[in-house]
Amino acid sequence: MASFFHTAIYQPIYNALAFIIGVVPGGDIGIAIVLITILVRLILFPLSMSAIKTQISMRSIESQLKELREKLKDNKEELARRTMALFKENNINPFASFLLILIQLPIIIGLYLVLEHESKAVSFDPSILYVFVQVPDQASLLFLGFVDLAGKSIVLAIIVAITQFIYARLMMPALPPKNTSGNKPSFQDDLSRSMNLQMKYVFPVVIGVVAYAASSAIALYFLVGNLFSIGQELAIRRMHNGKK
Repeated sequence: MASFFHTAIYQPIYNALAFIIGVVPGGDIGIAIVLITILVRLILFPLSMSAIKTQISMRSIESQLKELREKLKDNKEELARRTMALFKENNINPFASFLLILIQLPIIIGLYLVLEHESKAVSFDPSILYVFVQVPDQASLLFLGFVDLAGKSIVLAIIVAITQFIYARLMMPALPPKNTSGNKPSFQDDLSRSMNLQMKYVFPVVIGVVAYAASSAIALYFLVGNLFSIGQELAIRRMHNGKK
């Protein structure tokens, strides 16, 4: 498994980084990180587009799903059948987001490992490089001449947390209104509210802390990924609304 990960994920990313560093001005590793992050996101764009469209469609039938859950709360089998029928009626693939995460996870891990290694010491191993990729003549860990990618940056980490918060606000549905009828809220409502709050407020802080604790190189990777995701989400929403 480790050998497959190295050959299929780590080595291609390692070579792509070495190649891009070799062609960008001054061997700026920061610019290479920006370009390779965008490249990976573009490769995954078809899956991301499908997942975002699914989320948009899920929001549009949220009231119908809630009505079904309340109506059939004592008949789980019928609830499952009617839910899947509703998905089919609205051309929704509920597994689209899961598939995106499943495919994206090893790529994210590979990117992280490559960047973590190169941000400590820029020393490409020729034995890992493909025959058509040369060791870069020069490589600089100073992004745009002033951000030290080998060090830590509180400014970058804060921006990462802010952009993650913005992305979470775009992705997560609005919080359901608090129950004022006096009835005890269902476990599912409590769970949805808890997950919503954690994704919007806790997760951005966690990502910001990780971005600071790792290195500026990792923080830059997170930042570019967040900005791309925000732009992608807004663009697909606009396309979806235009078609409607």
